[in-house]
Amino acid sequence: MTQIYADRNFEEPRSSQPVVLIVAAALLALGLWQLSGQGWRQAALYGVGTALGLVLYHAAFGFTSAYRRMIVERDVTAVQAQLIMLAVATVLFAPALADGTLWGRSVVGAVAPLGTQVAAGAFLFGLGMQLGGGCGSGTLFTVGGGSPRMLLTLIAFCAGSFWASLHMQWWVNTPHLPALSLGTELGWTGGVAFQLSLLALIWFGLRKWGRASPPDPSPASARRFLQGPWPLIWGALALALLNWITLGISGHPWTITWAFTLWGAKAATLLGWSPIGDWFWTGGFTERALASDLLRDETTVMDFGIIVGALCAAAIAGRFAPQFRISPGSLVAAIIGGLLMGYGARIGFGCNIGAFFSGIASTSLHGWLWIVFALMGTWLGVKLRPFFSLTN
Repeated sequence: MTQIYADRNFEEPRSSQPVVLIVAAALLALGLWQLSGQGWRQAALYGVGTALGLVLYHAAFGFTSAYRRMIVERDVTAVQAQLIMLAVATVLFAPALADGTLWGRSVVGAVAPLGTQVAAGAFLFGLGMQLGGGCGSGTLFTVGGGSPRMLLTLIAFCAGSFWASLHMQWWVNTPHLPALSLGTELGWTGGVAFQLSLLALIWFGLRKWGRASPPDPSPASARRFLQGPWPLIWGALALALLNWITLGISGHPWTITWAFTLWGAKAATLLGWSPIGDWFWTGGFTERALASDLLRDETTVMDFGIIVGALCAAAIAGRFAPQFRISPGSLVAAIIGGLLMGYGARIGFGCNIGAFFSGIASTSLHGWLWIVFALMGTWLGVKLRPFFSLTN
């Protein structure tokens, strides 16, 4: 069993779990049927989300444990895989973003202003993911994989994200620079070359400084493809490709946490909250999304797909085994971590996916700013984990 699987406390696979797999297949089919009436794009995004969930689960491609192992053990293997993912995605994204179209659809990158709110949001997110036990994508695929604790983190994540939306008018007026991307500032050829050089420099720097985990001796096989664990490089390449496919279908790169903000707001309206007069929820896209059916929201559809895809993967691997024993310290950490991640992701223009992965793939400088401050928050989170009886 690879170390990254061991981090998730999985037992060896027992057998495929037919009942769970039937439920997962039924959810997949039901989702595709419900979305088919809204045009092919929503159904296609649900399918892409399902594929993302399967990849994330089988490759155990999390960001939280990757950074923690780098800080605690100097194990840089998973972080190096992330750098490969970013490099491949940069190369895939660049022609489409330079042209402004992909497969005949207008596309835009994940580019946002640089400033206080990105730095603060990334720091809070990095701190929160170490306490919560998962990042944006990690929370979803572990929920699909059967983790009750991460379901609590997800609920708190939604609450924190909605909470931040109520403060957005203040945050957008904090000091900031305009949105900048290497592609537009240096030209796409020069910008991509510069970013790839920087990623390579970091990769080799980590190789010199860090310690790689032992090589995975498991041979590639059809069984391994279905049941996992996958080598990290498989996950890195698959995630880069699926993000590019998302760009072509939706017109923008993969995002996750907008849906959490929307889910939190929908829940708040059921409890009596009114969006009337609120700066963030009045006018434009946010008001229309709040008034519309959830399944019309692209990010929601993809997030549901990730959960279903991870559920399918867990069932096929025979690892769907929810653990309902949660210590008080771990429970408190899950709630605090979820709140911090939600708040941070909302004010910071996304999480490890929307701000970091998709931002850097789009050559946006805010993605680089995000990861610097997220690592600072991660360091503090690692130091605080023992106070909640969480091991490093």
